[in-house]
Amino acid sequence: MEIAGKRILLTGATGGIGRAIAAALASRGGALVLSSRKAGELDQLAADLPGGGHSAVVSDLAEPGAAVRLAEDASAAGPVDILVANAGLPGSGRLSDFSSEEVARAVRVNLESPMTLAHALLPAMVERHEGHLLFVSSLAGKAASPRASVYNATKFGLRGFALALREDLEGDGSGVGVSVVLPGFIRDAGMFADSGARVPPGVGTSTPEEVAAGVVSAIERNRSEVAVAPIQQRAMAHLAHWFPGIAARAQRGRGTKIAERVAGGQADKR
Repeated sequence: MEIAGKRILLTGATGGIGRAIAAALASRGGALVLSSRKAGELDQLAADLPGGGHSAVVSDLAEPGAAVRLAEDASAAGPVDILVANAGLPGSGRLSDFSSEEVARAVRVNLESPMTLAHALLPAMVERHEGHLLFVSSLAGKAASPRASVYNATKFGLRGFALALREDLEGDGSGVGVSVVLPGFIRDAGMFADSGARVPPGVGTSTPEEVAAGVVSAIERNRSEVAVAPIQQRAMAHLAHWFPGIAARAQRGRGTKIAERVAGGQADKR
C-alpha cells in the first residue's frame, strides 16, 4: 500500500521507537494522527515532523474504553487508512510479582487495545476496499523467556491475532492488508533499553530506525511478518519456537539473571 497521502493512526508515538516510526511514515508522505499519554510531547512531535496534516490525540490505552474513544477521535477529521499499533507496557517479572490491576493493564495495552482499534477501524477500510493494519509485537511473540510470562502472553497473542486476521481478510478479498513487526533487542530506545539491563554478549541489537524501516516495508509490500533483529537473534527465536524445551534449558543461569535485571528495571512502569 502506498503511504503518501494516507491518514495513519500511530499509538505509542512519543516513545523512542514511536518517534522513529512517525518520522519514517511522515517522510513517505503520510499524515500522522499521533497518540500517547503525553500531550506536550505529542504536539511538539506533530510540529517537528516533515510534511503536513499531522495531529495529536491524547489517550491512555490502559484505561477501560480508551481504545474505542481513540478510534472515534482519530476518525473525526477523516477516515484512518493505516493503523500502526505500537503502544506497549512492560510485562516483565514473575506472575506473582504483579497485582491483578497490573496484569489487566498489560493485557489491555499490549493486546486488547490493538484488537479493539482494528475492530473499530476495519469496517470503513473494507468499505473503501483499501487499508492496512500493522501491529508491533516482538520476538517475544515467538520465543518464551524467563520472567516474562505476562509479556510473552500479550505478544504471542498479538502475533496470533494479526496472522489469523490477515488470513481472514485475504480470503475475503477485502483489500485490507495486515502485518506484524517483531523487534528484538533495541538499543537507545524501547523497553529493554529503558530497563538499564545489558544485552547478552554476541546477540546484537537493532536501532529504532531499523524498526521504522521494517514498518514501512511491511505496509508498502503487504508483508505478513517482519522480524527486526540480527540474524543470531532471529535464529535463536526460531530455535525456541520449534524446540522450546531446549531453548528454556539454554536460557537458565545467565539468561535468567539478565531477565531478572530487566524485570527489576521495569517494575515501576507497569
